[in-house]
Amino acid sequence: MSKVDRLKTIGKWLVALIIPLFILISVSRLLMTPIFIQIEYRMPGFPEDSFGLSQEERLGYAPYAVDYLLNAGGIEYLGDLEFENGGALFNERELSHMVDVKDLVQAGVRVWLALFLFLVLVGVVSWRWKMQDWFKSALSLGGLLTVSSLVLISMIGIISFGALFTNFHRIFFEDGSWLFYYSDTLIRLFPIRFWQDAVIAEVLLSAAAGAGIWLGFRKKEISDE
Repeated sequence: MSKVDRLKTIGKWLVALIIPLFILISVSRLLMTPIFIQIEYRMPGFPEDSFGLSQEERLGYAPYAVDYLLNAGGIEYLGDLEFENGGALFNERELSHMVDVKDLVQAGVRVWLALFLFLVLVGVVSWRWKMQDWFKSALSLGGLLTVSSLVLISMIGIISFGALFTNFHRIFFEDGSWLFYYSDTLIRLFPIRFWQDAVIAEVLLSAAAGAGIWLGFRKKEISDE
């Protein structure tokens, strides 16, 4: 294998490995919208708040948590929120966790932007150097890797969603900082059912995107021949 062929192979796998992460972050951002909250709260069997919040109240409070993760505001954005009786909406432990979550989300946004710019740059270079087929092949491989990795994640989630959920938090957050009482507002607004459905939506949408990239560019490659 020549040096050029070796570099093309390395570049192809680099692009392919980036695609799953790019898709996962893109879908995560898509789900962090009030629309998903509205849909989720109206899903059949979505648990009511056993501590008394109505659906309207939950729909009013929940978007603040999502907005905080994406805006430039400080923790006072959530810390100043109150229930109708004047009590604080979130306690100190919840606020501390939300700061950690925001740091993770904002880092994810920066990673997404870097990946997007890299893919655009590679796409432009491949077009200028007449290597479109190479770029299509790399994208197609990335789509296949996305679908394959999500099949594995789905199998783990089916076997034990609790283990998947717990290990995710142990990787990204300080041990124990993400554990709350059932009476805490974060759990009342976002019960485990919410996260189960969010993971299902993430997997299905990401798999659909990955399959579209895999098969779409694969078909184009065949037709170009």
